Amino acid sequence: MSRTVNGTVKVGLIGGGGITRAHVKGYRAHADKIAVTAVADVVEEAANTRAAELGAQAFTDYREMLRAADLDAVDICLPHHLHAEAIVAAAEAGKHVLCEKPLCLTADEAARVAGAVRANDVTLMCAHNQLFFPSVAKAKELLASGLLGTVYEVRTTDSFHNDFDPQNMGWRASARTSGGGELIDTGYHPTYLLLHLADAQPTEATAFLSTHRLKFMEGEDSAQVLVRFDNGVVGQMVTSWAYDPAPGTEKFSVVGELGSLTGTANSVTYRLRSGEEETFEFAEVDSFVEEIGAFADCLRTGQRPLHTETEGIAVLGVLLAAYEGARTGTIAKVLTI
Repeated sequence: MSRTVNGTVKVGLIGGGGITRAHVKGYRAHADKIAVTAVADVVEEAANTRAAELGAQAFTDYREMLRAADLDAVDICLPHHLHAEAIVAAAEAGKHVLCEKPLCLTADEAARVAGAVRANDVTLMCAHNQLFFPSVAKAKELLASGLLGTVYEVRTTDSFHNDFDPQNMGWRASARTSGGGELIDTGYHPTYLLLHLADAQPTEATAFLSTHRLKFMEGEDSAQVLVRFDNGVVGQMVTSWAYDPAPGTEKFSVVGELGSLTGTANSVTYRLRSGEEETFEFAEVDSFVEEIGAFADCLRTGQRPLHTETEGIAVLGVLLAAYEGARTGTIAKVLTI
């Protein structure tokens, strides 16, 4: 168990734009136990703006922030290709880490990240916000109870009509900085959800990648992925920036020997072959707010995050295998670190 933090968790925010707006809501909601005390962004105006908003110190170099600021942890909200270096630097400085998806982009980066986190006895929590939907927690509870018996299939979907264009897409338009295309970006969410519900080690994967609409970007705008797990479960995942899913498409579903369950962000329904069925509905929550609260609780109590670098690397392994399978027209092995 990594060391715990006494009192309010002091966080350095690495990156001051984009997704940080969602994270800031979480810090405000949980101000009694966690707070941003420093912000680093290479764009001085962005650093100053976010720091002023939070009453924090501003830096233009996160390495200087790690040296100079009094911090317990960092929250990494950088473009994808910068995640690994920031995680390693933070871990070597003895800081716990919350990192936006994806954890990193390559097998070599994954090995470096895992080595740094474990060698320096810090906690890394992957910012897999959709795990904090109440419906996902309920689905896990139902599956753990054996409600469906042996699980055969898990499916997840995360698609929407994205308004990106060449002027506003920024670093996401380049495969070098994004790591690929839509699959390793928005597609990361249904991939970690798939692994969470399958509750097993992924062993092989493949994919069909498409560019239906956003033809100005280097990578794909849509993907269909198949994954096999070591417990026999087969996973299917659909994700896209090109289109909204058809009405009635579930966010996730699980089929087993005794029946099935389906879920949205706010509900879960199970139907058994015996005829028994039940629906659970939940109030809407801000999953980012829940995520920040969970990060604080983990650091203060020593409880393991839902997803650490272990699960983050497993998700990356599926994505890399899916890309390899799509490239070669084969089924590719999933990396293990």
